[in-house]
Amino acid sequence: MLTSLSVAVALAAGAVAPLPAGIAIRYTEHDIPHILAHDYRSLGYGQGYAAARANLCAIADGVITLRGDRSRYFGPGPATTTLTRATDNVTSDLYFKSVSLEGLLDQPAQDVRQMVRGYAAGYNKYVAEGHPTTCPRIVQPITEEDVYRRAHAWSTLMASGGNADGIVAAAPGASTTGSLDELEKTRADMSGPGSNAVVLGRAATTSKRGIAVVNPHLPWHGDVSWDMVQLTIPGRVNVSGATFTGMPFVIVGSTPTMAWSGTIADAVVPATLFELTLTDPTTYLVDGKPEQMRRQDVTIQVKQPDGTLKPVTRTRYSTRYGPVVTNAYGVALPWTGRKAYAFADPNARNMRFLNTISEFAKARNVNDFTETLHRTQGNPIFNMMATDSAGRTVYSGQTVIPNVPDSLLEKCSTELGRETAKRGLATLDGSRGDCAWRDDKDAVQQGIFGPGNLPELHRDDYVANSNESYWLTNAREPMKRLNRMVGSFETARNVRTRDTLTEVHEGLGKFDLKSTQDMVFSNRVFAAELAVDDTVAMCQTLPDMGNACDALAKWDRKANVDSQGALLFSRFWTRIGRSPDWKVPFDVKDPVRTPNTLNTANPVIVKAFTDAVSELRAAGVPLDAPLGDHQYVEKDGKRIPFGGARPEMGTFNVIASDWDGAYRGIGQGRSGTNSSGYVRVVALNDTGCPEARAVLAYRQPELFSQKQWITERFCERDIMASPALKVLRLNAP
Repeated sequence: MLTSLSVAVALAAGAVAPLPAGIAIRYTEHDIPHILAHDYRSLGYGQGYAAARANLCAIADGVITLRGDRSRYFGPGPATTTLTRATDNVTSDLYFKSVSLEGLLDQPAQDVRQMVRGYAAGYNKYVAEGHPTTCPRIVQPITEEDVYRRAHAWSTLMASGGNADGIVAAAPGASTTGSLDELEKTRADMSGPGSNAVVLGRAATTSKRGIAVVNPHLPWHGDVSWDMVQLTIPGRVNVSGATFTGMPFVIVGSTPTMAWSGTIADAVVPATLFELTLTDPTTYLVDGKPEQMRRQDVTIQVKQPDGTLKPVTRTRYSTRYGPVVTNAYGVALPWTGRKAYAFADPNARNMRFLNTISEFAKARNVNDFTETLHRTQGNPIFNMMATDSAGRTVYSGQTVIPNVPDSLLEKCSTELGRETAKRGLATLDGSRGDCAWRDDKDAVQQGIFGPGNLPELHRDDYVANSNESYWLTNAREPMKRLNRMVGSFETARNVRTRDTLTEVHEGLGKFDLKSTQDMVFSNRVFAAELAVDDTVAMCQTLPDMGNACDALAKWDRKANVDSQGALLFSRFWTRIGRSPDWKVPFDVKDPVRTPNTLNTANPVIVKAFTDAVSELRAAGVPLDAPLGDHQYVEKDGKRIPFGGARPEMGTFNVIASDWDGAYRGIGQGRSGTNSSGYVRVVALNDTGCPEARAVLAYRQPELFSQKQWITERFCERDIMASPALKVLRLNAP
């Protein structure tokens, strides 16, 4: 039971209250837990208990997924899990049942082992207390392995997990569809998981100290939703921020003198295809010698319409490179009598992610931060950025990437590989032993690039990323060319990246906490700045446009709730925004401002605009309707208008959902609805008490709608001064 704290403690700003034996979970405004413990096991116990209290059903659902039991509980229908891209529960279960952690559980550091042990025990403590729940059927105790499985699923999400359908469906002679165009679309699809991250240094801020911006774009439910938390072991760890539901530690956050952010590294394909030469359907050649594929029969239980369970068994075949696959990233990979393809995912052997984030929690500055990345090499899929109280910044692309240097691409790419490599995916000749991944001396895992071959940039002004490659992390200092598999180089950036770089450059030297918050919610539509004048001129030449031209001409070019014309432009730009036809092409010497000038003579663009006008008219929506009238979330039967725009609009604050007469269901789908959810700005200072403002759009939608923020409480005196303070005490495990 939560009780009001009865004893006021006078404390210096950064001091921590004396803690009797046990664990204290102090809840401040908006039910944010601040967990205080003596050791990692106790800290994990408190975090696991708090996580269960806040998200019992979401965590329980994830555990069912990771154990391969969704079909047992929910039947074979469409999958709702966000831990893979599997299309149905049967595929999800067959995939996860075949995932083995054998040989990986010796990788977690001792502190991580203790934290995970405590986390599982704390979760189970809450379950054992028998609290009312809306999902009693799936709630059950968890094990430490369940926690590790979740971390592993995150590590493989952009590779094996993202291609579960193609792995599970693989069988000799299996039909398959897909194309290189699908691969291109997959790599360029801005509606997928995304983020913006900016860290500002002493040359950018008025305080001459660091400011960090966290702005991930993910679905608003389940395993990818965020939990705000602070974790403290006096004298050892003091970190605040947020973590994914069901994950221990903090994924993005701040310590007293350092703050970090990150984005999913969409520009990197963390996998390789190996083209196999077969002598029979399950035997392949390496250097002329036959090797038999490894066979694994996987059985799951599937709930039938009458409630009974029926076993379903599929056979999975694996090679020295990885499992056989018949579709990867949308590319059809037929398994014929002479040829097949293996999917090689280096993160399948990575259980170091928790080591990385546990060390972030102890970092004092950007040097500690980068040293952690170099030493642990556990970051699976994230561009990472950090700043510190001395005003230094760093961008790091230190992720687990297949070691395929350009020389190996040149030597070993197959005919298909020469095409997939242009799109960031290596396809190598698996019949040759000398075409295997290379090894770097500074890599802790065989077959991955070491730190010396991965991008890193230290700056005193800023580094920023919006899911693009490393090249234009800072527009003042484009980075040098690295191996193609590390990301594209000197290529056009999407409009969201260009907006971020423009807004940062316009504020350099003037940023403080408030102005950085204003940038996050500026709702500036960069695509409109590039194209709306040309669109208005085009509109004026077209018949029967009504007030469409005036609506766009008078529009403020923002995506605020009261912006009139934003909706019309959004419906237009959604049709063309991923591949607009520009008159002025990309210029590597002017990468932020080019390409530009919309080619309104293109009939495709004309039709996209007239179709948008017709669509709104058919839906009975005024062409100059305020955006918030038709972009909203619903809570307790009340509509809450939201500003922000779809990612192809080039708006920092991404709000995305499919149109059905309105933009609603924001953030609720598995794909195409990834939106700003957890938003945070933290300003470092010389007190050891960072100033942080944050909001969770799906937990505090009214605040988000009004561009309001929660003032976080980091130091002890601030936590204890909270008027909402409630304290829960637990016995140490």
